[in-house]
Amino acid sequence: MREIKATVPLGVPPAWAVLERRLFDALDEAWRAFAARYCAPDGRLVYHGPAADRDGADDFYEAFFNWPTLYQLGGADDLLDAAKHHWEGVTTQLTELGYLVDEYERGYDWFHQGESMLLFYGICAADPRDERFRERARRFADLYLPGSANYDAEHDIIRAPHNGGGGPRYGLQWEWASYHTDLTSMRPFGLPLRDLPGITQWEDLADPHNAARMGAAMSERIGRGDVAVNLAATSLTVNAWLYDGDDRYRDWALRYIDAWQRRAEANDGILPDNVGPSGVVGELHGGRWYGGNYGWQWPHGLYSVGAAAAVAAVNAHLLTGDDAALAIGRDPLEIVYGRATQAAVTETEMSISDRWLAELGDEAGKPTMLVPNRHDDQGWFDFQPPQLGLPIWLWHMSQGTADSDRLDRVRDGSGYDWTTVRPFRNKEEAGHEAPWLEYLRGVNPAFPERMLTTALGQVQRRMALIDADEADLATIHVHHWQRLNPVVTEALLQLVTGTPQVLYNGGLLPTRLAYFDADRDRPGLPEDVAALVDSVRPDGASVELVNLSLSRTRKVVVQAGQFGEDRIDRAVVSRASGDDYPGDPRGYTSPTITETEQEVTVDGPRLLVELPPGRRIRLDLHTTARVRPPSHQHL
Repeated sequence: MREIKATVPLGVPPAWAVLERRLFDALDEAWRAFAARYCAPDGRLVYHGPAADRDGADDFYEAFFNWPTLYQLGGADDLLDAAKHHWEGVTTQLTELGYLVDEYERGYDWFHQGESMLLFYGICAADPRDERFRERARRFADLYLPGSANYDAEHDIIRAPHNGGGGPRYGLQWEWASYHTDLTSMRPFGLPLRDLPGITQWEDLADPHNAARMGAAMSERIGRGDVAVNLAATSLTVNAWLYDGDDRYRDWALRYIDAWQRRAEANDGILPDNVGPSGVVGELHGGRWYGGNYGWQWPHGLYSVGAAAAVAAVNAHLLTGDDAALAIGRDPLEIVYGRATQAAVTETEMSISDRWLAELGDEAGKPTMLVPNRHDDQGWFDFQPPQLGLPIWLWHMSQGTADSDRLDRVRDGSGYDWTTVRPFRNKEEAGHEAPWLEYLRGVNPAFPERMLTTALGQVQRRMALIDADEADLATIHVHHWQRLNPVVTEALLQLVTGTPQVLYNGGLLPTRLAYFDADRDRPGLPEDVAALVDSVRPDGASVELVNLSLSRTRKVVVQAGQFGEDRIDRAVVSRASGDDYPGDPRGYTSPTITETEQEVTVDGPRLLVELPPGRRIRLDLHTTARVRPPSHQHL
């Protein structure tokens, strides 16, 4: 491994570096407070309330979804063990509640399963040497391979929208057996099925007979066959493949993604959301390509279908390295972007408005690009601003012109300022992609400090909420914990690794850069070290490393690609041009620090940087993508 020593004196520590290290410290304090407040000694969450029929398992795991990611970035040494401890405790807890079979979800939709799996995927990536989780990764993935109960190889379908450790779980949750108007949280999404005689509007469900008819029809039609959100199941097999390259997992994921892509091509390029038990699109919905569970018609449309397609696209690219494999995620975006309009969020009826009111703040009243999220017999509807997390992940994987141009189209159509960093946090712990992209373009130089202070404010608020929480932990709603999880990683992923926040409904996390503490033999930045990626391009990235310690030398390994798939060909590094620092003690000011650049050959996936106390270095890394297969084992 090529070794480089930083020689440039730090001088005045950059504000971003001080804030970044402060954020690591705050997060270390915060996750411990959360665990002490809400968790039992065995790691489970303190809860003695009722268990729903099928919904809810994801919410228990979501409370810790980004803890392994924080560890990989440089969080506390004991954070990974804590994440494993809570996974084990929650798994035992959910088994007792009847949600799991042999440690895996008994059977539920992949919109929610994807959320619950983020904690598991994060642990696997952070510690691939843990044989317990490796065995689980393979066992869980085996649930979907040819020959399993879940997968119908003849028709290339997962047999039911709800699936898992118990095989296909036909129908829907019993709470929806009577789909009535008391389900007020579902009212914004309208009728699940829109072709039942005598049920044409939400108020018709107040009739118990109509509510029962709707529930029965939903179970029979929405609760059977394959659905597009099942594409997120490919993360399960790709995660297993990353351990040892077993082509059984690779082949199934590509086969399943290809089956959906062929259905889209046969449907004028539109990814359908449902396939019947005999493999025919629209079989249970009168020939309609829309109408499936978590599909284009109900409840979320692009929010669920587009997310699953983007997850599958990232997985296909990981498996092949081929930009063409991103088509499964690109096509849904092109379909809706081609139907964009201009209108203000505050003047447009949409199913999810609170997200955009927070994300756009005082600019929500300005006309902006809105795209249709859903489709029914009347055509496209439910216009909302584009979710940047979907196109940004396609660009992150390819760095290609087409994916960059797509982001430019959204920027050009937006009526709000992309440089503004607003102090909000949504469920995905995302939403600040626009100002980050502007920073990478070189037109938002204050972004690092603004984003880090925003993140610190988010942690501070969550801690205040925890401190003020007087809820009865025996009866709280299962969403309670995720709303108070004080760990934030969006800012650190962007600034430290040059990577967007993970796709929340089941995405893996191939970061642009990864770091390892050479002295402590673990992932992440060493103590006192801060990193800032300020340039990302098809052939590399630029990062500045700073050691804020006054007395300790730190050694950090910089790797191209989370899974070791890329090669650093060469690096242009900053060097101090003289040895005048710190200067004469009789002087009132520090001597001027001047720098030169030196090009060094690396020719490998990683390099070792020695950072003496109070030194910094800038690395302009020139890389070649996909030199070897991605693998957890490259760690």
